[in-house]
Amino acid sequence: MKLMLKYFFNGCILLAFFGGFAQETKKDSAVAKTERYGIRLGVDLFKLTRSFYEKDYRGIEITGDYRLTRKYYLAAEIGNENKTVDDVQLNFTTKGSYIRVGFDYNAYENWLDMENQIYVGLRYGFSSFSQTLNSYSIYNPNPYFGQQDLITSGEKFTGLTAHWAEVVAGVKAEIFNNLYVGFSFRLNRMFSQKQPNNFENLYIPGFHRTYNGDFGVGFNYTVSYFIPLYKSAVKQKKKE
Repeated sequence: MKLMLKYFFNGCILLAFFGGFAQETKKDSAVAKTERYGIRLGVDLFKLTRSFYEKDYRGIEITGDYRLTRKYYLAAEIGNENKTVDDVQLNFTTKGSYIRVGFDYNAYENWLDMENQIYVGLRYGFSSFSQTLNSYSIYNPNPYFGQQDLITSGEKFTGLTAHWAEVVAGVKAEIFNNLYVGFSFRLNRMFSQKQPNNFENLYIPGFHRTYNGDFGVGFNYTVSYFIPLYKSAVKQKKKE
């Protein structure tokens, strides 16, 4: 009888030990998933290709983001544009550089090892540029007496600047290992700008064409490459 009790208690101890081990293993498996953190660098294909099919435009934009947390990314774009605008009363050329900095929030819940984004974000934009007034015509409110001829100018205005904010919405998807394509739409609101004496800034590098003086819209189509720096474990929610 004593021998049977001894085996019984020893069996209980073994069951408790292996049961606890299995439970710990189950807990550890809940932390098995890891996510990558790093820098993603790319180029705006929309501006790059536009330079080939639009003779009055030259531009390039470099994009980048850095993953801070599971959902938040630091983001920036830097670029240069050279565009000639032929308006009703004047023809001018805008040249300059710009930078936009801010953050993106990824609203997409990835599954398995996916690292895609459906995001919204904010940017602060700054541009430094010049305007060259190529030609203009003086408006004649009474066309019966004829419109004046086009006047060639060539006057250049330097040291112009602009500050604005952007609301961004976009998508980034991984098509090959670490290679992403994406696009974004932007709504811009001007804070302040320095303008030439004789006409308004109808086009600003980085802000694009202005509407009613203060508003603008933008679009980009990017290809980028992700450079992983480290991995971080993700705790999974326990199933009841």
